Amino acid sequence: MTTPSAPHVALLTDAFGRIAETAHRVLRGATAERLTYRPDPGANTVAWLVWHLARVQDDHVADVADAEQRWTAGGWATKFGLPFDVADTGYGHTPEQVAAVRADAALLRGYLDDVHAATTAYLETVTAADLERVVDTGWDPPVTLGVRLVSVVGDDLQHVGQAAYVRGLAERAGV
Repeated sequence: MTTPSAPHVALLTDAFGRIAETAHRVLRGATAERLTYRPDPGANTVAWLVWHLARVQDDHVADVADAEQRWTAGGWATKFGLPFDVADTGYGHTPEQVAAVRADAALLRGYLDDVHAATTAYLETVTAADLERVVDTGWDPPVTLGVRLVSVVGDDLQHVGQAAYVRGLAERAGV
């Protein structure tokens, strides 16, 4: 018999699960053209948005978990073969860098699923008291684990919503 998760674990697991579920819907049946569609030359693509949200989650959760990122540990940096530094998460990318993220739906889904599995495994170890632990003193007030996890959820939900919107624009444009 399994022990039910603590309420904070269940809540965070549900939130991260919604990100993964929505990304799966966005990627389902997506062609290369839809994944790289841009409504204007400076816009982010679906491929870049899904890659970026997974990279940010991977980077931030691995940091607080004191673990190696799935990007390197899982060999995803090599599989993607992007022309970026291995530590790059996409923050501040130029339109040209956005265009360089070209990956099929299966590759994006595979990386996202690996990151999601690592995230949910980590969440199972988090106690309620852990949520108050300061993980970043570079801000005023310092950032706690709880705030960092909610921040990742918020950022990722925005990006997956953007990816769904861009995919919808691509479909309406006949791509």
